[in-house]
Amino acid sequence: MKRLMRILMYGIGAVCLIVLGLLFYVTKILPDVGPVPDITVDITDERVERGRYLANHVMLCMDCHATRDFSLFAGPPEPGTLGAGGERFDHSMGFPGVFISPNITPAALGDWTDGEIFHMITTGVNREGKAVFPVMPYHRYGTLDEEDIYAVIAYLRSLDPIVAEHERSKADFPVNLLLNTLPTAPSFSPMPPKNDPVEYGRYMIAAAACGDCHTKRDGPAYVGEPYAGGNEFQMPDGSVVRAVNLTPHETGLGAWTKEMFVERFKIYADSAYVPPAVAPGELQTIMPWLMYADMEREDLEAIYDYLQTLQPVDNPVIRFSAAE
Repeated sequence: MKRLMRILMYGIGAVCLIVLGLLFYVTKILPDVGPVPDITVDITDERVERGRYLANHVMLCMDCHATRDFSLFAGPPEPGTLGAGGERFDHSMGFPGVFISPNITPAALGDWTDGEIFHMITTGVNREGKAVFPVMPYHRYGTLDEEDIYAVIAYLRSLDPIVAEHERSKADFPVNLLLNTLPTAPSFSPMPPKNDPVEYGRYMIAAAACGDCHTKRDGPAYVGEPYAGGNEFQMPDGSVVRAVNLTPHETGLGAWTKEMFVERFKIYADSAYVPPAVAPGELQTIMPWLMYADMEREDLEAIYDYLQTLQPVDNPVIRFSAAE
């Protein structure tokens, strides 16, 4: 009996050591994405303008790092908040914790090196060595051309500083432990030429992170067919909006022409368009139409060309359900 108890205690001790070792590895060793690069970004007018375009109309840094007004259709950013952060992603929207977009104007990033900003954008690992929740699509940004990341950094450096303090993000258990397992080292690729519309479209749709919303997810994990839609987003009033199917099936974009696809965005670029007020229970969307609307027509056409090469997926999606 004593021998059995001794073996049992040894077994429990071994399990405890393994658990402690895993906890140490996950919390102290991970994320393992390589060192912060030692770079200095030359701020040129060309880079700032490219960064302005990417951050406002493609990568949409300025959409999440602002305060969106969901009393209006598509939740346009409130004036004066671009870059200041403060957008909240919490349990009311189905998130496993409370995640607050930080201030990314020079008021907050002034003492960050260019390498630290670059590292954060492309790996999701902050200057403290901790992973952020992948509501920020850093996995996508880490596949882009390094020059485009430099352009975004140049643009961020050019912003007017806005002093805005926010509470720190906090993930629920066990997500707070799993976060450090998610980042991977970036795998950059050169931007394809525009005369190769499918490959250029593949690049631009990665930059726009369309797949992060339009692919069914279970937490941070993708569980659905790429771009087939169905991902659910709970609104604060309890209504649910779902990402539509973007594959070339009849339940997706099968009947859409390129012109129809582009104009779906461009109607929001019309200077006469004013986003209407949306009352609780009325049709709403998290799709930032007003910011994507100013994406260059050539870029939208290339995204359409790429989407047409996808395997068609039969997935009818109910776009919106009001709260019961």
